Amino acid sequence: MLKITVLAVGKLKEKYWRDAIGEYAKRLRSYCNLELKESPDESFAEGISTAEEDKVKAREWQRLIRQIRDGSYVIALDVQGEQISSPGLAARIEKLALDGQSDITFLIGGTLGLPGEALQRADWRLSFSKMTFPHQLMRVILLEQIYRAFKISKNEPYHR
Repeated sequence: MLKITVLAVGKLKEKYWRDAIGEYAKRLRSYCNLELKESPDESFAEGISTAEEDKVKAREWQRLIRQIRDGSYVIALDVQGEQISSPGLAARIEKLALDGQSDITFLIGGTLGLPGEALQRADWRLSFSKMTFPHQLMRVILLEQIYRAFKISKNEPYHR
């Protein structure tokens, strides 16, 4: 069974986010082995310099990279990444599995996003929109789209 890991910076504090994640995690059990990992985010003052932002992202990345398994196909969520449709994501995941890639890791950065090193490490950069979303909400959107991808691949009904 396909192993999917979502590595995210920051802890979900609000119950409604945890409930939504829990619902999709439950739905995904029949399609994959899902692992959700949180890495602490760095605190920083508003209005810090670009150089300081880079340092914050680098510290967050150092905690994330240690959690990526060797051989895992890494997909970084990045506003500048490739935009595809839900059927396109389904086809991509299906092709990875058919090609023998049984371990996929999705990366979600913190408030400031992922640093260049993380984007360079990624095997693929995926964008859900040119718009920016809160990283807590992106976890829910990502899990919903992974779930939708499995439903599409299995030709199972799901609301459109």
